[in-house]
Amino acid sequence: MLRNLFSWQGKYKVLNLSWIAFFLTFVVWFNFTPFGSNIGAELSLTPEQVKTLAICNLALTIPARIIIGMLLDRYGGKVTFSAILIFSLIPCLLTATAHDFTQLVISRLLMGIVGSGFVVGIRVVSEWFPPKEIGLAQGIYGGWGNFGAWGAQFILPIVALSTAFLAGGASNWRIAIALSGVIAAIYGVIYYKNVQDTPPGVAYRRPKRSGALEVTSAKSFIGLLLMNFGLICALGLLAWRLAQPKIHFLNVGGMYTVWVFLAVLYLYQSYKAWQVNREVIVGEKIYSPSERYEFRQVSILSFCYVVTFGSELAAVSMLPHFYETTFSLNHLTADLIASSYPLMNLFSRPSGGLISDRFGSRKWTMTIIVIGVGLSYLLAQSINKTWSLPLAILVTVIAAYFAQAGCGATYSIVPLIKKEVTGQISGNVGAYGNFGGVVFLTLYSLTDGATLFAFMGVAALICASLCGFFLKEPKGSFADHYEGEITGTSVILEGSKVKS
Repeated sequence: MLRNLFSWQGKYKVLNLSWIAFFLTFVVWFNFTPFGSNIGAELSLTPEQVKTLAICNLALTIPARIIIGMLLDRYGGKVTFSAILIFSLIPCLLTATAHDFTQLVISRLLMGIVGSGFVVGIRVVSEWFPPKEIGLAQGIYGGWGNFGAWGAQFILPIVALSTAFLAGGASNWRIAIALSGVIAAIYGVIYYKNVQDTPPGVAYRRPKRSGALEVTSAKSFIGLLLMNFGLICALGLLAWRLAQPKIHFLNVGGMYTVWVFLAVLYLYQSYKAWQVNREVIVGEKIYSPSERYEFRQVSILSFCYVVTFGSELAAVSMLPHFYETTFSLNHLTADLIASSYPLMNLFSRPSGGLISDRFGSRKWTMTIIVIGVGLSYLLAQSINKTWSLPLAILVTVIAAYFAQAGCGATYSIVPLIKKEVTGQISGNVGAYGNFGGVVFLTLYSLTDGATLFAFMGVAALICASLCGFFLKEPKGSFADHYEGEITGTSVILEGSKVKS
């Protein structure tokens, strides 16, 4: 597979176009991070307000990934990804023209929708690559796309400095943020014109009903309600954070209003889930064994993404400030050092997927990597000013490798659970990654870096034990094709017919 990666033919063309699309959504999503201190100083924001904006950046990604997953399963990746890229121009321009905290909160909340773009490529890639190659393919898509976080931290400050003459000699963060949105929107048009949802001859499999995730047992329905409640709680936590005295965004009455709205939203979600799954719940419909999937597997993979991608989001957002304050570095130096964390995505996430493809057990690959996540974060929690800077960097790089390899291992399993609802399952798992980011960053805003590292380490070890005891190996993990995708005597692999 690696030999043909840059051939730009068939499935490799789709993979490359998709990871570039994901890369640009991450550049846009993280375009605030490298300018946090500059924006805070220019607009007279408190440190608590700057931290809160980082949380706002994640907030709407939680429900957006669920909604985008539904739209993806119904309309396909070509339309959905293109629409997200074009939409990204709106929050970019709102951020670039903001002059107070309230305007920034609104723009960063909307920016969270752009962060949901990751979900789209998961299904697009799974449509073009067989199960035996899905780990590496998803790892390349996710890892090289996630590299956009590094692009935001490294490239955008250069753009801002090179256009400083337009801002009277000051770093022109407004131009850099606006330009990232313009480029993403242009690429949205390019993506629409060059990508197809499936290879020739393969039908796009859609869920029979829309509005909520289809489950295959009454017990799984309870699990779905519990998972939806967890995501609603994350949004409630954000509302509480915005109501704190030092933030000055929501008053107590506003917080309660948001909570009431979230309660109504949860009831509506539950009602839609009941409508979609009523026949299964009351026993009128029984899925055949080949059509069933265990929702428990979705729950465990969601927890895996909390401690892998959720911790990565938190680390990317807090490491510049952590290095700056712990080692008394200037902001630019701290930011460049912290960029080593997302930089690891170039090979760490693909390696997690590749190991999952080659190790022979996706379950135990997941378990072992998450153990590495936990141990590396527990080691990082002891970093302080007495450490040498190179050693501190080494420890965080090790933590980055395991967290990002864990992301690759997670999404080597997700597309294998149930093909026609891959978008919605990816959306649920992805949303819990953002749930982890919100929880971890909220904890960081109330404590310090050492406490955050310790909390993430313990959470990862708990997750690893759940993987070891309860995660199951997906059926057909290393097959040449997905079940149900054989047409006549041919199997679609490279975008052309290959005799089976």
